[in-house]
Amino acid sequence: MDNKNNMNTPDTEHGLKTTLLFLFIIFATITTQAAEPEKHLANLKQLTFGGQNAEAYFSYEGNELIFQSTRDSFQCDAIFRMNIDGSDVTLLSSGKGVTTCSFISPDSKSIIYASTHLSGDACPPKPDHSKGYVWPLYKSYDIFKADPDGKNIVRLTKTEGYDAEGVFSPQGDKIIFTSLRTGDLELFIMKPDGSEVEQLTFDDGYDGGAFFSYDGKWIVWRASRPQGKQLDDYKSLLAEGLIRPGKLELFIMNLQDQKPVQITNNNAANFGPYWHPDGQHIIFASNMNDPKGRNFDLYLINVNTRKIEQITTYENFDGFPMFSHDGKKLVFASNRNGKVRGETNVFIADWKK
Repeated sequence: MDNKNNMNTPDTEHGLKTTLLFLFIIFATITTQAAEPEKHLANLKQLTFGGQNAEAYFSYEGNELIFQSTRDSFQCDAIFRMNIDGSDVTLLSSGKGVTTCSFISPDSKSIIYASTHLSGDACPPKPDHSKGYVWPLYKSYDIFKADPDGKNIVRLTKTEGYDAEGVFSPQGDKIIFTSLRTGDLELFIMKPDGSEVEQLTFDDGYDGGAFFSYDGKWIVWRASRPQGKQLDDYKSLLAEGLIRPGKLELFIMNLQDQKPVQITNNNAANFGPYWHPDGQHIIFASNMNDPKGRNFDLYLINVNTRKIEQITTYENFDGFPMFSHDGKKLVFASNRNGKVRGETNVFIADWKK
């Protein structure tokens, strides 16, 4: 038989093997990508199990976490501390009122958090959701400082209205927080004893959830800049102690010149931004890729190029991310693995570049 009509010639066999090898490589690549969609996260571990657990933040050394949780007999959030393996969970707040936004000082000698406990032992009433999805701004919220075990509580803010969302600077010399003391939700900075308060933002709209860069020279935060009817809606809700967090963009500011710089512009709900130790990237949560606005994932943005990379791909909520001080670990809150709908737990992972 003529070789040119023989399908089993050496050249044909070689070509067939090459094609099969090529297809195998493509299949292996696709399979690997499907198996590891969250390529920056390794050794993912769940730390809490049941209830509502969120806003978990590392100690400076990275061996402990402070977080807020509604669990067991608690009807609203209380502040807890635990090791990064999930062990030794300890209640730090009084268990009275509702608490939020806790943080550990860089020297680990104190903690701060916001609480309503001075206005009563019970949880304050939840907002009326007939107005849609809104957050409450309890005027009884003040920021408190305490020993690492939660004892010796000292009140840092004493103005009428909402004071919360406080965090220490990495140097421990400042606390940044959000307050309604001017009639609008603005960022302020103060010393750790509550003195020398300075206003940082002045535009209409919500400014909050701020965090320092690791050198303490910059901050990043979420903000709304409503216009027209949206501004009227914002002010109307504010008068009722509410905020509608549907559209939040991310801003950064050098604390020396104090000029806000907007770094996202996607008309989505972007929140929970936190600096990577390299000072060039910020991780945050957003619903930018969900037309319905319900699915939040984690994203990483380069502050120079504005390039955004998606980090998590879970189909429901991922949020409140924070890098450890050495950049080797990431902690965040997620609905994944929940036993009931809406359950939120704390997860930790090794960060892979």
